[in-house]
Amino acid sequence: MYYNVGGKSLKLMSQQAEVAYIGLGSNLDDPMQQVQTAFDELAILPAIRMVAKSGLYRSPPVGPADQPDYINAVACIQTTLSAEPLLDALQGLEQAHHRRRIRHWGPRTLDLDLLLLGDQVIQSERLVVPHPQLTKRRFVLQPLMEIAPDLVIVGLGPVSVLLAQCPQMDLISVP
Repeated sequence: MYYNVGGKSLKLMSQQAEVAYIGLGSNLDDPMQQVQTAFDELAILPAIRMVAKSGLYRSPPVGPADQPDYINAVACIQTTLSAEPLLDALQGLEQAHHRRRIRHWGPRTLDLDLLLLGDQVIQSERLVVPHPQLTKRRFVLQPLMEIAPDLVIVGLGPVSVLLAQCPQMDLISVP
């Protein structure tokens, strides 16, 4: 079975849904609204069901410091999409938000990262899951802990332990 999302045909892996966690971030063009809108858009994509969404968190940028702070969050979804079609759907949403990839770790209207897809370990040219920077990003682990406190990440361990070991940073919960 195929779905058309953002002009791309997405193939379903099966009717068996996987739980996935998506990191959301924005620091341009009303970042809070960008992230809230992305939550809504994720929830209505074919083959995806929103399970939970974290609160919003403000953090300083990773990489170049000459850019605004980010608003970050994490969504938990169920999906019947396999990894690369899910990545295509996420990148389609980024494009709908006018995401431009000008410089590495530069400012962006919307960044959607596939953090986890069930217990899958994926290493391809386009995608690494679990996300390779997950353990170093408090702005991912804190919202992940909020919505999945008992989560154990394949090959890495409990999210609670990872958060306790993560470097401190200015991370502010925003209403």
